[in-house]
Amino acid sequence: MPQLTVENVGTFEIPAGKRLVLALTEDAGTDQLHACGGKAKCTTCRVEFISGEPDVLTRAERDVLLAKGVTTPGVRLSCQIPMENDMEVRLVSRFEGSGRKDAGSPVSPALEPVPVEWVEK
Repeated sequence: MPQLTVENVGTFEIPAGKRLVLALTEDAGTDQLHACGGKAKCTTCRVEFISGEPDVLTRAERDVLLAKGVTTPGVRLSCQIPMENDMEVRLVSRFEGSGRKDAGSPVSPALEPVPVEWVEK
């Protein structure tokens, strides 16, 4: 099982293929935002990779990051990343202090939007 290390939170074993956003909220118990419900329509689920950043991303992730002007190296959308290898991340978008009424819409276990298209970073 891949290990997820969340800065200042801990290290957790995560089932392979689980979406990173769900690993952060369900397994690590963080208050990671996910306003659009994991559909790559916003950037509230951003994390910054310390290590283990995947070499590919979904076309949906690439397109929304470009549209929103997110260009910081290592900053990715946790809703678009399956846990396939060990990762260490820093939370960027948290519910605490966000002013939102909740962390976001429910997130499906399967990657969305469908069809999932993979592109190189």
